[in-house]
Amino acid sequence: MTDNNDKTIIGWREWLALPELGIPAIKAKIDTGARSSAIHTFSIETQLIDGQEYAVFQVHPYQDDISSSVTCKAPIVDRRIVRDSGGHEEERLFIRTLVEFMGKTWDAEFSLTNRENMAFRMLLGRTSIVGGGLAVDPSLSFTQGEELADIKITAEGKDISL
Repeated sequence: MTDNNDKTIIGWREWLALPELGIPAIKAKIDTGARSSAIHTFSIETQLIDGQEYAVFQVHPYQDDISSSVTCKAPIVDRRIVRDSGGHEEERLFIRTLVEFMGKTWDAEFSLTNRENMAFRMLLGRTSIVGGGLAVDPSLSFTQGEELADIKITAEGKDISL
């Protein structure tokens, strides 16, 4: 859905894709109150490859499913102190990767953090919302459909369906 300013209207929660990380669908909360975006990660390690520091990490892309995981690798673009919604501060690694939604693709920055106890594996903050040319309608949810049953990934050698 688009408005007359060519912005894509997005709901308060959506299925997004992170193609460079090998994640064709991840449920994200669209959060205009959060400055930065975050993705649920675990087993984070750093590697120096050709003089560039990379983060190598695991992602459980589907809520309540720890049996499937995707191994991801991305250059580290920054390390920053982030304060979460509970006021706790932690140093996080930041990466940049492509986000896809409704035929649009844009580059966004994500902090890597454990969101295991959070309702969404990914949080899309306002800098990524603006960067993607999106406008949020909080009365909408899953504008592409709640279930994306035909999307599959291969996680550790087994096909996973949404």
